[in-house]
Amino acid sequence: MDFKECGYSLANKEQMRKTSALTFQSTEKDAKKDTHFENLMTNLSNAYASDLLPFKDGKDLTECFLLQVVDILLHYIKKSFDVKSKILDFHHPHQLLEGLEGFNLELSDHPESLEQLLVDCTDTLKYGVKTGHPRFLNQLSSGLDVIGLAGEWLTATANTNMFTYEIAPVFTVMETILLKKMYEIIGWGETEGDGIFSPGGSISNLYGILIARYKQYPEIKRKGMTELPCIVLFVSEQGHYSVKKAAAILGIGTDNVIEVKCDERGKMIPAELEKNILQVKRKGQTPFCVTATAGSTVLGAFDPLQDIADICERHGLWMHVDAAWGGGLLLSRNYSHKLSGIERANSVTWNPHKLMGVPLQCSAILIREKGLLEACNQMQARYLFQPDKPYNVDFDTGDKTVQCGRHVDIFKLWLMWKAKGTSGFEAQINRYMELAKYFYKVLKKKDNFKLVFDAEPEFTNVCFWYLPPRLKHIPKGFERDQELQKIAPKIKAQMIEEGTAMISYQPCGDKVNFFRMVFSNPATRQTDVDYLIDEIERLGKDL
Repeated sequence: MDFKECGYSLANKEQMRKTSALTFQSTEKDAKKDTHFENLMTNLSNAYASDLLPFKDGKDLTECFLLQVVDILLHYIKKSFDVKSKILDFHHPHQLLEGLEGFNLELSDHPESLEQLLVDCTDTLKYGVKTGHPRFLNQLSSGLDVIGLAGEWLTATANTNMFTYEIAPVFTVMETILLKKMYEIIGWGETEGDGIFSPGGSISNLYGILIARYKQYPEIKRKGMTELPCIVLFVSEQGHYSVKKAAAILGIGTDNVIEVKCDERGKMIPAELEKNILQVKRKGQTPFCVTATAGSTVLGAFDPLQDIADICERHGLWMHVDAAWGGGLLLSRNYSHKLSGIERANSVTWNPHKLMGVPLQCSAILIREKGLLEACNQMQARYLFQPDKPYNVDFDTGDKTVQCGRHVDIFKLWLMWKAKGTSGFEAQINRYMELAKYFYKVLKKKDNFKLVFDAEPEFTNVCFWYLPPRLKHIPKGFERDQELQKIAPKIKAQMIEEGTAMISYQPCGDKVNFFRMVFSNPATRQTDVDYLIDEIERLGKDL
């Protein structure tokens, strides 16, 4: 071995010796840290919230407590995605009120230990519903996106308010960027578009009707409803109940909401809309707004937006589109045509917490005409919205809203969009549509299932009845309907009791209770669809 090789080896040995010494010191330090944390864990039974930051010298205890919370959450997340785990451990309300195995919901006058709080966190999740479970198919908003979850954790840690740039500089700019993206996707021009994120689709629909009324009658802001004629708005008979609720809140009155007839697939019939408008005018009332639906809650129907836009233009009416459920389809090149005409709307509700899978809650109200939101809602509170701040106060968006305090719902959506890209959302949504088609084709071949519509689903909603063997021999009619009405509730009750799956049911018009399957859960696979069919047959065959 020559000198260089020897020197190289010696250098290596010297480096290894140093590394070994450092490793030993590090291991010794880690061991001390572990012992320290073990001691802290042992002491959690005697530690309280007043021992955590910002009180006392609570850094280590705070870290220990929060790591335990994270452990609880990670365990729950893993269980949520495990198809072998139960969706819920069902108990009746009176059982929760009385207390379960040490889980007591009553509030004490005295503080409880951190150890007890960790037990309470575990039990709260234990007795809740795992909405991220692959077989949770009960709601339009389902699933658990890990990136979105991370965004929600960060949002809670930041714990700020969206009313001014001053205290939410990054979040207010993010909101501006995301709203602009949504205007572009809808098809509005560069100079058009205004909006805000709100606490859910019902509130977004409320905004749409509020702005529609203000646009036609700006004096209402000062003088109230006494200055207005009897105004009337229109929605399809399959539209969301929040439209009527908004009319009640705004003083319009539910009697002045006209429900327009739909075709057999649940779409508003344009000729019926025009007929209703003319009838209202003949009575001396004043039509002012039409709420069209893009993706109805039960049937998944899309109203003919182009035809409705033509009628609204002809009669000078505001057109609001409730795309809370169906708005996500705009991200799919394969299916965005179902919302053709939405670019002609004056306002749009779009809930990313539904088809796009953003954790609850995340809803946007989008207004085509700039300035209306602020003109309608601003009160210029001088302690918040000073005009002489050292930055561009256009980013102080709080005066556009009916709220003062506003939760940060934007970051989780922004983070998910960064993680997936528009193409990722598109692929996810296309997969839901394919699952719906698969489910439809499987049911169509089975003689003990009957589809509410014997046609390929328009959206991810698939509606159907299960017919137990004994009902197949009863002729169609009142007697069979009376029996069929009871089947879906009984099957669902057993599902919940056993915790195997969750799917919703409801009557609709003259149709007795039927199941509504919706696909918006990224964890759901074809095997879960097959399982659900088998489970319904297992639970229902003897009913």
